Amino acid sequence: MNISQQLAKHLRAVYTEENWTSMNLKDLLSDVTWKEANTKVQDLNTILALTYHVGYYVAGVLEVFKEKPLTIRDKYSYNHPEITSENDWQDMQKTIFKNVIELANHIEALPDNKIWENFADPKYGNYFRNINGIIEHTYYHLGQVSLLKKLIRTKNT
Repeated sequence: MNISQQLAKHLRAVYTEENWTSMNLKDLLSDVTWKEANTKVQDLNTILALTYHVGYYVAGVLEVFKEKPLTIRDKYSYNHPEITSENDWQDMQKTIFKNVIELANHIEALPDNKIWENFADPKYGNYFRNINGIIEHTYYHLGQVSLLKKLIRTKNT
């Protein structure tokens, strides 16, 4: 398995498959309702905000793999749409997971020599840095979502 295939495998794992943490975002969110996703706990981000946030970066990086410019900006990464129904919440998740699978497929097809080339602009580093960064970033927020879910359900019992 080459490095691109390995990175694609790890991206799929944090979002939708089995991994060494025994947790992935899809399974973690599978029983979270839209109301829980919108529930504010103290001054922390909501599950909705964190879910949108990680999906925002996947969508932005995917655009580069489709030979489009990198247009995402950190300052917009929490500007999630208003979610007012279970359907809205499920649709947002479906879009994120569809983007993850598409991005993983693009990564998997990436030649190993391309992995070390500049990503969109030299200031962003190489492809490896950006792909690995998305994986690490998602694991970081996965833990936050897990804790928020527990806090929300403990508060409501």
